[in-house]
Amino acid sequence: MLYESEQEWRDAKEKRVLLFGMSGLGKTHVSNILRDSGTWFHYSIDYRIGTRYMGEHISDNAKKHAMQVPFLRKLLMTDSIYIGSNITFNNLTPLSTYLGKPGDQAKGGLDFEEYMIRQEQHRQGEVYALLDTERFARRSYNLYGYPNFVCDSGGSICEVIDPEDPADPVLSALSESTLLVWIKGDDAHTDELIRRFDRAPKPMYYEPNFLRKAWSDYLDQTGDSPESVDPDAFVRWTYARALAHRQPRYAAMAKHGVTVTADAVAAVRTAEDFDALIAEALASRERDTT
Repeated sequence: MLYESEQEWRDAKEKRVLLFGMSGLGKTHVSNILRDSGTWFHYSIDYRIGTRYMGEHISDNAKKHAMQVPFLRKLLMTDSIYIGSNITFNNLTPLSTYLGKPGDQAKGGLDFEEYMIRQEQHRQGEVYALLDTERFARRSYNLYGYPNFVCDSGGSICEVIDPEDPADPVLSALSESTLLVWIKGDDAHTDELIRRFDRAPKPMYYEPNFLRKAWSDYLDQTGDSPESVDPDAFVRWTYARALAHRQPRYAAMAKHGVTVTADAVAAVRTAEDFDALIAEALASRERDTT
């Protein structure tokens, strides 16, 4: 690990962490607090994916839809208007909208194989964005003078690496350049995430084998044809299974770092609070291994 003890963390003049866990448990919340302190650089994996690695896919998809409107088509064909996404750290809608949901096209769904192509684009983009972490950590210090660095990873980080393989190239690179911090929720958090998702189901990235099995199982269970699947119904059905699928993968990743609870993260109000939280997590890890 980058910091082997509480004392190493407290003495470090430059602190680098990567936050991981399910979306909705506080990664971006605490990253925003750290950024606002003025001494932490906030590197968002989802923002990097949506701007650097999938930005062209996103804008081309918007242009494709605009080309179906005669008024907009004429303006686009004469380079009279510009169409792009306004993605931000706190608004990733352009990315999730492009990723989409499979099913009935009349309900906004995608053909399943087209959906899988977009899933693969996301997987590649996420791997590249994660491998950019160390470069951005150096860049944030050398260019802007930030002494500290927080990588705000996506909930699907555990799907694009092999957390059981210490030689996994992405996991190895992240472990060498940052302290991995798992924000772990309990059963109550899981129930709340599921309720929240049911109210507003959104596109997600899933590990391909898991996703193909989920699609097959859903079709078998409902008797729907691929073209008649309600996109929202499918992603709602899949979400709880995805949480269960990811939990042991997060736990395996946490062996290379430290674990903090979602409740403890929710209580963080300042950069100093976060500093103390990580120090205690490292101290707890030391006690558990001695």
